[in-house]
Amino acid sequence: MKTDIILCGVGGQGILSIATIIGEAAMKENLYIKQAEVHGMSQRGGDVQSNLRISSAPIYSDLIPAGSCDVIISMEPMEALRYLHYLKRDGWIITSSAPFVNIPNYPDMDDIKAEYNKLDHVIMIDIEQLAKDNGVPRSANVILLGAAQKALGIDYEKLEDAIRRVFGRKGDAVVEANIKALAIGKEAQK
Repeated sequence: MKTDIILCGVGGQGILSIATIIGEAAMKENLYIKQAEVHGMSQRGGDVQSNLRISSAPIYSDLIPAGSCDVIISMEPMEALRYLHYLKRDGWIITSSAPFVNIPNYPDMDDIKAEYNKLDHVIMIDIEQLAKDNGVPRSANVILLGAAQKALGIDYEKLEDAIRRVFGRKGDAVVEANIKALAIGKEAQK
């Protein structure tokens, strides 16, 4: 088993929380994991990206080679397009459909959608709206994780358990909100 994942978005959207949950679930499966993060611009609304490599065999590098990424999980639709050259031909993109317009020349959403329409394996969901509609406005990132669960190849229950461990110190309400968000995402990707 080997899964290479790129997580991307804009600072403050919860990319690193998704990476922590996936990493926790993988470690409980006794899998090897390597992670590389770029998050220095997060306080200024800049791009945030994390390489996450999971395998049943030892991993020697935390960087994902071009053309070998299995899954891109993106909190922002334009951000995923930055990393397309890393994606395998049969790889998956799971992305939010809601843009985070933080630059004056942000591309038109029709142009972004046209790029996605060229790909075979895309799940695009308005996670922000789903989060608001379901009373979990701070858990949009976990909705996206739920939508990515099948593509990741990690058992749903393992992700639930990881959420309990990662957010347990924040209290039962936070844990339950994130477990609810995970379920919303799983249902939305169908």
